[in-house]
Amino acid sequence: MSAKRQEQGNRNDSGFSRALLKREPWLHIAKRPEMGKKRGGLLKMASILLAIAVGGLFMLALGYNPLTLYMTIINGALGNAESWRMTIRLMIPLVISSLAVCLAFKMRFWNIGAEGQIIMGAVFATYFALYHTSWPRLPLLLVMFVAGAVGGALWGLLPAFFKARFNTNETLFTLMLNYIALNVIVYFRDGPWKDPGSSGFPKIARFDKVAQLPKLAGVQIGWLIALILVVLVYVYLKYSKHGYEIKVVGASQATARYAGMNVRRIILRTMAISGALAGIAGMVQASGSDMTLAESVAGGVGFTAIIVAWLANLNPFGIALTAFFFSVLEKGSSVMRSSYNLSAEFAAVLQGIILFCVLGGEFFLRYRLVRRSGSKPRETQVREV
Repeated sequence: MSAKRQEQGNRNDSGFSRALLKREPWLHIAKRPEMGKKRGGLLKMASILLAIAVGGLFMLALGYNPLTLYMTIINGALGNAESWRMTIRLMIPLVISSLAVCLAFKMRFWNIGAEGQIIMGAVFATYFALYHTSWPRLPLLLVMFVAGAVGGALWGLLPAFFKARFNTNETLFTLMLNYIALNVIVYFRDGPWKDPGSSGFPKIARFDKVAQLPKLAGVQIGWLIALILVVLVYVYLKYSKHGYEIKVVGASQATARYAGMNVRRIILRTMAISGALAGIAGMVQASGSDMTLAESVAGGVGFTAIIVAWLANLNPFGIALTAFFFSVLEKGSSVMRSSYNLSAEFAAVLQGIILFCVLGGEFFLRYRLVRRSGSKPRETQVREV
């Protein structure tokens, strides 16, 4: 009797194993164990080379010499002093806004609202640029700087408050605030801040000389501000108590609470700093590059900053290098497009191919593909591809 029961149990176990095997996908993604620095560096280099190769194949398929076009991109971004200045000018707001989202992402707060925070920083700074031009230049610029930080901080605190108080979805909240901020500019442009001399075309007046950031080495001084912020954010995250709290909250809010940390206060404080950094980017862009407040003051930088921050592994110095690469690609692609009379879509597809390959390399640093192997037990039925 016991032998029959054992046989029946074996059949049941076998059937259960087959059912598990059927449900097991043939190919799936699994977390990769931490990779060594040397191997990780080689994989990053391989992804860059693959990006260049695939981009070259795309150019070749359309009848262009890849080497010629790549040289045009490099020369267009770094070929002379003027090209360098334009590349650095593109890099400034990207670095600062990437630092902003880096802080939030360290805490696992998905701040997709850097665009809106950039805009509100520019709006707050613009008020002083338009209506306090009688002030001396240095005090006016300092007040504009602080106003930009306050505007971005307030816009960042809105989703942080609702997340901390009501556990709302910060991704959707911050995303929607971007469009509200954009329409704030439209309201001021068409209403109280409309330039009387715009000849029927609605725009905000150009900033007076005293409200414009000075230049250093031929580029607006925002590049120096960006480098200082890179160092400050690195020190803040690496060596301060607040930086440690951000990491703990990002790892586990339950652990942070068990350790006696005030999670709500940490969320509010970190998002205020994150928004303030983005607001500074808006002030710097409006006062240093655009010399006015326009709808294009953010220009998609807040969304690009998300990619830059993740590619840099949320490292401030890595953010500076990655933002430089993006700026070279953007500036060089515009020169290539005009030099060869190419469509904007061509340059956009080329940039997309390169970024896709680079992002793919980052993906395989963290994850691996595993596949089911035959009918082995579930614990041993997968192996790395």
